[in-house]
Amino acid sequence: MKRNRCLSMIGASILALGLAPNAGIAQREPNQIAASSQTIWRNGSFPVENFQRYSSAFGYRRSATGGYSREFHSGLDFAAPKGSYIRSWWSGRVKKVTSVGACGTAVWIQSGDWTHVYCHLQGFATASGGRRIIDRGSGVEIREGQTIKAGQRLGRVGLTGRTTGAHLHWTLKYKGKFVDPAVVLRAMHTAQSGNRIFSQ
Repeated sequence: MKRNRCLSMIGASILALGLAPNAGIAQREPNQIAASSQTIWRNGSFPVENFQRYSSAFGYRRSATGGYSREFHSGLDFAAPKGSYIRSWWSGRVKKVTSVGACGTAVWIQSGDWTHVYCHLQGFATASGGRRIIDRGSGVEIREGQTIKAGQRLGRVGLTGRTTGAHLHWTLKYKGKFVDPAVVLRAMHTAQSGNRIFSQ
């Protein structure tokens, strides 16, 4: 499956870019859950097709739009060609769709105690006919309240919102607390590959 081919690339990329858990931001409880509950992570899906590299880690960083100010980056960025499909990491229900602010066109999905957010999608959100995202070239329509399966396509990588290049910005929260997505990807890789260490 495509998600497993993508997961086989995770190890070296995460280690090369230093995407280790950021203890100063991510809460200990979610990180422990990600690290210890290996069996459940077999059901997760890698969130983007045509993955190229991780372009920005979770945590504090220099401003992405220039200058020397530091800002909190609430997720993990996946560089991928514009138009690449974005997939739901987990089964759940669409909580919100929007196309305003720094996140641009985005989908919020609720999966029990977890919230996962996908930013910078192509298209736009509209209230016409119910809150939904319209991206006419994708063949996908996502509506608020819709049930989503893990691996289901949500839309395509775009350039909406505050972005300097084509990528998916992916945010994870557990019980309202930010979680470093790299922690979850590490757990998924271990569970789905059966390996305790990363290799390409």
